[in-house]
Amino acid sequence: MTSCSKDEKYMKEAIRQAKKAAALDEVPIGCVIVHDDTIIARGYNRRNTDANTLAHAELSAIRKASKKLGDWRLEECTMYVTLEPCQMCAGALVQSRIKTVVIGAKNPKAGCAGSVMNLLQIPAFNHQVEIRYGVCEEECSQMLSTFFADLRKRKKDAGLRKRKRGIDYNV
Repeated sequence: MTSCSKDEKYMKEAIRQAKKAAALDEVPIGCVIVHDDTIIARGYNRRNTDANTLAHAELSAIRKASKKLGDWRLEECTMYVTLEPCQMCAGALVQSRIKTVVIGAKNPKAGCAGSVMNLLQIPAFNHQVEIRYGVCEEECSQMLSTFFADLRKRKKDAGLRKRKRGIDYNV
């Protein structure tokens, strides 16, 4: 049996959450929040399922962690998330005062923990979040790449079927 670091152990749990999102045909993003070496909250992407812009993995987990601890301040917590947070989720991390975020894969198109910008460590804010990158990066990246490749293929196949039936939606 191979041993893994604490960060890898918790990122594997976040990956399990991401797989729940994938099973719903959602972008596979998952996260867990850890306090005192115990997972206190889990979340996964449900934007399409819930038809809700706010149904991101991170926001779901923050809501559950706050309820579990009975406080909106998550100062001694660490979030493990499979994809670098967007601007909304990065803002929620700062607002909730989470101590650390551990990120699997970077998000060069929308990441706000350093890729597009870094909202987590702006000195003018009253709180900055410690960031660790690249934990289980290959697995997190591959899961997302596979999801989007499959999605493109399904869309292409659906377009071919429509053309074969003589349906033209480009009118």
